[in-house]
Amino acid sequence: MPVWVFVLIILFAGVTFASHFLFPSVRWFFRKRAERVIARVNERLQRPIEPFKLARRYDMIQRLIYDPEVTAAIVEHARKEKIPENVAFEKARRYAREIVPSFSATAYFSIGIRLARWLSKSLYRIKLGAFDRKKLSEIDPDATVIFVINHRSNMDYVLVTYLAANAGALSYAVGEWARVWPLSAIIRSMGAYFIRRKSRGALYRKVLARYVQMATRGGVSQAVFPEGGLSLNGMLARPRMGLLNYVVEDFDPEAREVIFVPVALNYDRVLEDTILIKADRAGNRKFRPPLFPVLGRIARHIWFRVTRRFNKFGTASVSFGEPLELSKYHATEDTDLTAAIATELMDRIAKVTPVLGVPLVARHLLAQGPMPQADLEQAVAQSIASLNDKQLPYPRRKPDELVADAVMHLADRRLIASIGDKLTVTELGGPILTFYANSIAHHFSADAAVEGDYAALAR
Repeated sequence: MPVWVFVLIILFAGVTFASHFLFPSVRWFFRKRAERVIARVNERLQRPIEPFKLARRYDMIQRLIYDPEVTAAIVEHARKEKIPENVAFEKARRYAREIVPSFSATAYFSIGIRLARWLSKSLYRIKLGAFDRKKLSEIDPDATVIFVINHRSNMDYVLVTYLAANAGALSYAVGEWARVWPLSAIIRSMGAYFIRRKSRGALYRKVLARYVQMATRGGVSQAVFPEGGLSLNGMLARPRMGLLNYVVEDFDPEAREVIFVPVALNYDRVLEDTILIKADRAGNRKFRPPLFPVLGRIARHIWFRVTRRFNKFGTASVSFGEPLELSKYHATEDTDLTAAIATELMDRIAKVTPVLGVPLVARHLLAQGPMPQADLEQAVAQSIASLNDKQLPYPRRKPDELVADAVMHLADRRLIASIGDKLTVTELGGPILTFYANSIAHHFSADAAVEGDYAALAR
């Protein structure tokens, strides 16, 4: 027997042994290990991980592409494009593989949560704003909970993941920015699913819609950003109906309740603020952070940490609004139900948007011009009292401490300067302070003069 034939026989025997005995045993070992991790995690979660989320990714992809509605969309796409159905089928499979996550409980709870906690607490002072513990605890444990969040920064994902760690594993809708290796694999393992913000193809929309609807019916806790992107000017944007409409269209009050929980975030420092402001001035949403300046900032940040000169970026605060039960709205005869729900959710987010030191100081310096720090403290104290009277979220710190901290952060960035005994907004600081003041402008909408100043500065 030739040596090469013998080598081939040994190789084939080795492959056969591995595929029939070794690989199944290894998969069984890791599967049992994962099941033990999930069992331990579920004991401390308010909402245990849903079986839908734990299904194998391959099985979910098969279930999605063979869904009757997706099959009908494939046939229609093939007819319209005049292509064979098997070509349209492969296109739908490609979309499904792009969308469906590969959730790992170990990655989410052992790595993701710890990293989110460390990153959040190392960069910011975390403050919980409006939070009605009783109402949130009364949410039906069998209902599908969807957190609806305003989008201020890419830190939003990290912050909400950390603060909702005990509630359960959240599934995020993530834009195309994250579809780069190895980030895409990490994000998929955290249970997030990718969406194309600007896709207009009927086949893609149907595949995405059916995945969202399956996840909702499966009880998966989700987190969505209805604005469809980061705020470029600090204000709340008009909601986009896409993902909300998928949920509303497929809702069956007899099957499972869907509860939307409004979540409002605000920051003393948005890491991407200058990039977002530049995109707003350019009049488009196409912004890509320049690589070398970003790397330079990261290196500078690491150096400050090593030399222990790093001060946190102020406060980051999260508030939870009043939950909205879809069944109560679904019973109404509103002609555009999704638009009504989206508007109500954005109103509830606006109502509980946290008021922080930097936005509050920015508001007064822009509206009232240069002033001594003592006068600024008095003006801030009056604003806090006004917010308290209206039962709106207001800072819990003393006005002098709040102003001193905000002034320090703004002065470090050269956004304000002391000229004589007065604090003045610099030329660099005008647009940036406007960005932060806009985040709380709706709480003071009765002050028409302030709104006029914002509009003038924004132009």
